Amino acid sequence: MLKKSIFPICALVVSLASSIAKPAALAQAPASASPAGRQLGTVKAISGSTVTLATDLGAQVTVTVADEAKILQLAPGSTDLKSAQPIALGDIAVGDRVLVAGKAAADGSFTALRVILMKSSDIAQKRQAEQGDWQRRGSGGLVSSVDALAGTVSITASGKKIELKTSPKTQFRRYSGDSVKFEDAKPGTLAQIQPGDQVRVLGDKSEDGSSIQADVIVSGTFKNLSGTIATIDANAGVLTLKDLATKKNVTVKVTSNSDVRKLPERAAMMLAARARGGAAGGAGAGQGTGQGSGQGAGSGQAGPAGPGRQGGDLSQMLVRFPTATLADLKIGDAVMIVASQPDAASPVTAVTMLSGVEPLLAAAPNGGMTLSPWNVGGGAPDAGAAQ
Repeated sequence: MLKKSIFPICALVVSLASSIAKPAALAQAPASASPAGRQLGTVKAISGSTVTLATDLGAQVTVTVADEAKILQLAPGSTDLKSAQPIALGDIAVGDRVLVAGKAAADGSFTALRVILMKSSDIAQKRQAEQGDWQRRGSGGLVSSVDALAGTVSITASGKKIELKTSPKTQFRRYSGDSVKFEDAKPGTLAQIQPGDQVRVLGDKSEDGSSIQADVIVSGTFKNLSGTIATIDANAGVLTLKDLATKKNVTVKVTSNSDVRKLPERAAMMLAARARGGAAGGAGAGQGTGQGSGQGAGSGQAGPAGPGRQGGDLSQMLVRFPTATLADLKIGDAVMIVASQPDAASPVTAVTMLSGVEPLLAAAPNGGMTLSPWNVGGGAPDAGAAQ
């Protein structure tokens, strides 16, 4: 989906926003600095004592580092300024992540009295290590039940029941809206996880594989839609889908975060043959997606269980398919969609949409084939690290 891929959800991306921007660290910022007197973002340019900062809120701020300013370097993942090391202004480089605290002027400029820095190279190194950890100890599946009193979550993965055991140390993250990027996930709780949710879990498996002691659980509620496009407005980013399962029209928003891809014809025929029980189709589907759609691999995304893996579900192959836009589609096209709808009052928003699926829907005319579960294989929660 990690452009954005599906849970593919590659490694636990630790950014400055989730490490130094926590109360434990900010409590040590200058007493005079109000929330409006802080800026968090990425260094885009630096000249002398002037730093151009692209903030996480989408603004660009010119920061003048005062002569008396304290400049500290913090290790990625740390929230304790006691472990920070004093550095010089000249040690700041383009691409570094910084939190500045100071005074904002009426003209929009900013004078920094304290700068907390994370080097981009350190972040990349930590990210790579965490990616490896998710690849080794990452699992996922669909939630079948939750026992809040016991602190356990039962999931199903590849037809097997697995119990996730939580503890006070377990970290919970929750996806919402139209993004399944890890950095867009919010801190969550066990109580938010419901049957039918899709989860990724990082933890150690028992010897028989029946349980996992969870270090991190990332969850989200998503729905599957498949059918033909009844109306489409590419400029507004909206389409109406005639859903095969419900026989009703569903209005779906498509945003810049939505991952739109096209299934190559050869891969579609092979997957359809497998859906009908054809042995040849089952054997060739994984190969066909790699050979017939290699251009999609250039997006820098990582699949949830390794793209093109033999026998992987359709969602695990998405990363190998070419990207597309809403403007490439037309009325009557068949699509399969993984969508989010946090509650009944919220709009349905496409997280992933795959076109070129006419042969697949013909093989399962009642909507039996879907893009989910998109996270049942190994791997990590998303492909944010590729950005």
